[in-house]
Amino acid sequence: MLKRAFIAPDPGRVRLRFASRAVLGIGLAVVLCGLAGHSLAATITGGLAALLALFTVTDPTVRGQAVTTAFLPVVGLPVLALAAVLHELPVARDLAFLAVVGAGVYARRWGPRGHSLGVFAFMTYFAAQFLHTVPGQLPELYAAVLLSLAASSAVRFGLWCYERTLPAPVAVAVPTGGTGLARITTRQAVQATVGAAFALAAGQALSDQRWYWAVGATWWVFVNTTSRGETLVRGFRRFLGTVIGIVLGLLVAVPLHGEPVATAVIVAVSVFGIFYTAAVSYTWMMLAVTVMASMLYGLLGLLDPALLALRATETAVGALGAVLAVLLVLPVTTHAVTDAWVERALRCVHACTAEAAARLAGSPTADPAARVAELEQILARVRLSLAPLVHPLAPMKARKARARHVLALLDDCAREVRGLASVAADPVASHDARLAAACWRVEAAVEALTAPPSGVRRADPQSSDSTETEPVLLHLHALEQALLQLAVPLSSSGRVPARV
Repeated sequence: MLKRAFIAPDPGRVRLRFASRAVLGIGLAVVLCGLAGHSLAATITGGLAALLALFTVTDPTVRGQAVTTAFLPVVGLPVLALAAVLHELPVARDLAFLAVVGAGVYARRWGPRGHSLGVFAFMTYFAAQFLHTVPGQLPELYAAVLLSLAASSAVRFGLWCYERTLPAPVAVAVPTGGTGLARITTRQAVQATVGAAFALAAGQALSDQRWYWAVGATWWVFVNTTSRGETLVRGFRRFLGTVIGIVLGLLVAVPLHGEPVATAVIVAVSVFGIFYTAAVSYTWMMLAVTVMASMLYGLLGLLDPALLALRATETAVGALGAVLAVLLVLPVTTHAVTDAWVERALRCVHACTAEAAARLAGSPTADPAARVAELEQILARVRLSLAPLVHPLAPMKARKARARHVLALLDDCAREVRGLASVAADPVASHDARLAAACWRVEAAVEALTAPPSGVRRADPQSSDSTETEPVLLHLHALEQALLQLAVPLSSSGRVPARV
């Protein structure tokens, strides 16, 4: 797990830049809030706003990111006011919180922007519970949020806009087909609301002051998951990361007693850890979040071992609420979601091949590199979908072996596609009849894997010439063989991949 989090490949050092920029942007926001004379509560609120703006806004273009960031206060400030006004009205406060949960998850149907705004709305309401916000604090909190968003935006879009030097990634959204309860995002909104209601009731039974931790755990288990299997694994990893983070909190945060300089350093390291590990290890991300929260409680003078133990209990309750909801309320099966993502990966492999062939044929507009980046994102979703099946505790050995086989072959496809794109970028490479034939066989192999069995012409595994030595043909032949081998584990699952 440690190796995966910190030694995982980081092409272009994107994760390193992502994390370093976050520390700079959030640090600037906090410093400016301090210089403006804001209270500790307002400074924490501003720092959280900056963190969310840098973490959750993932539009594929810089312009789209700027627009989404501009919308954050439009959504967040009214929610903050609602939470403050309802602070002394527990029943209304709780019902409003559940409404924010449902709306925030439902907003995922509008892609990355809807997801970002939904997360920001939820976390704004959550922060109001964390800080016991009342109406009299709103002007200062509003000023802190706006100042922090401006500071983090100045870093993201001005001082360090590294996205301008990278190809714009293709947004890989959750499948949202269907209407009503057939739509995955609608089902998830219902599931999250039911799970949050359970967590809220159980959390309040444990503590009338820190009950919101349980709701927060339920919410974050649902973020970036689709099927019940993904949610189960995410709930386990959240609890594991929280427990490890609490142990570190006992060793680090409690002895410091809120000492400001040391706290600031550890919070900065935690922020870096959150951003650097988010894409590769949810457990390590949650560990960093827990350590950061422990340090903030130390600054507020509220930290002690009993509080950390309560945090672990509330997290377990919240994860349980999410698990019960996905198992009992409108469940979305792991197999259905996995089929959808596998087919998207295969279609993307074919698109990568077609773009590379067009580039080799002399097309000035063909760009296989963009398709390769898209494939990497889709494969990350495939791994997430298959995580329940390849988990060490997964009981079904045959399905586990099949899932690992599929992942290994898809990784082979990705490796060959990357090599093909690299060759296509060579200006001296050229197109010939053998390349066209090899690309046709790749297309046929993809069609054989993604179309219903009847009436589909399958690729002939003997049709390729293994004696070719040109790099482009070697990559295409290896890609073809990986696709042909994929037919075995995919067909043995007993299903044809669902159309997306």
